[in-house]
Amino acid sequence: VQLQASGGGLVQAGESLRLSCAASRNILSFNTMGWYRQAPGKERELVARILSSGNTDYADSVKGRFTISRDNAKNTVYLQMNSLKPEDTAVYYCAATAISWGQMKYWGQGTLVTVSS
Repeated sequence: VQLQASGGGLVQAGESLRLSCAASRNILSFNTMGWYRQAPGKERELVARILSSGNTDYADSVKGRFTISRDNAKNTVYLQMNSLKPEDTAVYYCAATAISWGQMKYWGQGTLVTVSS
């Protein structure tokens, strides 16, 4: 299984970005897909997850600003990031698992998001 993340870049605080994660197979086989991030010198943390049912889960730090969604027909998961802050700067990884709210089994290569103040 391959997960290809894209959409990262350099933006100013307050701007928006949309990340995409394209899977090499039907994402209906993944009950949970999600986005994680790792900032320099910090541990990787959960950003958002989405079940195949559409239920979502967000880190408190991004609630109200980020939206995760999935397009099963395109085998793609998205992360819409609005009102970006410098503290959102990190490498963002997409991940997937067949288990609802389970530990992620498959990981993408990451895409860098840099937010300048």
